[in-house]
Amino acid sequence: MDHPDHPDHPEPADGGGRSDGWTLNSPITLTLLLLTLVLAQGPVRRALSAPVMQSWTTVFVAVVVQALPFLVLGVLLSAALAVFVPPSFFAKALPSRPALAVPVAGLAGAVLPGCECASVPVAGALVRRGVPASAAIAFLLSAPAINPIVLTATAVAFPRDPEMVVARFAGSLLVACAMGWLWQSMGRTDWIRPPKHHAHEGGTKGEAFWSSVRHDVMHAGGFLVVGAMAAATLKAVAPASWLRTAAENPVLAILALSVLAVLLSICSEADAFVAASLTQFSLTAKLAFLVVGPMIDLKLFAMQAGTFGRGFALRFAPTTFVLAIAGALLTGAVLL
Repeated sequence: MDHPDHPDHPEPADGGGRSDGWTLNSPITLTLLLLTLVLAQGPVRRALSAPVMQSWTTVFVAVVVQALPFLVLGVLLSAALAVFVPPSFFAKALPSRPALAVPVAGLAGAVLPGCECASVPVAGALVRRGVPASAAIAFLLSAPAINPIVLTATAVAFPRDPEMVVARFAGSLLVACAMGWLWQSMGRTDWIRPPKHHAHEGGTKGEAFWSSVRHDVMHAGGFLVVGAMAAATLKAVAPASWLRTAAENPVLAILALSVLAVLLSICSEADAFVAASLTQFSLTAKLAFLVVGPMIDLKLFAMQAGTFGRGFALRFAPTTFVLAIAGALLTGAVLL
């Protein structure tokens, strides 16, 4: 007689392979959603035909359609650089003196055409390979803001204000270098926890490339949609008097858009189109939005805490926020 534990008669594990109840999965959820939309098509059609919804849809579609090509191109190029260019390349290219390595690393951010989601793991790899933390911080902050994809997107979003491209480049690089030098003079090694694992260990480079592309498209694309929805909602729902009051007060306008950049967490390839849609605000306030967003937002805080430690993120985030606003103000006063 066969023993009950014989391999030919495996016992089903608890919860594995067989379900005693009905579970809600993605196909069922999609089916229920479609059925609900079919049954409620009358109210939905009336709601979509309202002037407010038409305005919302126009802004949402415009932001997404304009930003999507830049986001996709940035993700592809970022994945290629992250996978096929060894991190040691950046370490060898930097000067040995930390004070000089900071601006060089800041300018090196221009060669990484990706969003902030890509700059965090690359900066972690730099620290792991022995690059000074001050230089890695400068690269971390500059890469999402001054790379060619972002600057091109900014030029397309502000065709009548080409000075916004120069102001964004100068302001972002200024803040990145300032943060690097500040860390060099005041930072402590026990405040930062170097990452222990490579971002793309295991598998072939082709598999790592497509895995990086899928990850960045899902994350950056999701934040783009959320940001476009928020911008459209702000334009369509917020009372014009509120926006006018905030826009007419220079200090309040800058603070409002800086906080909005942190909350929206928009990918840097797409944020210029969202900023351009906020027509009530001044160019300096929009510049603050563009300088703050790629340096510190909700998703970046989470990524930085996971890569370098929570102690680093808690010190880094508020300092970066203050310096980013100051850098935008200074650059805006000179160039805008």
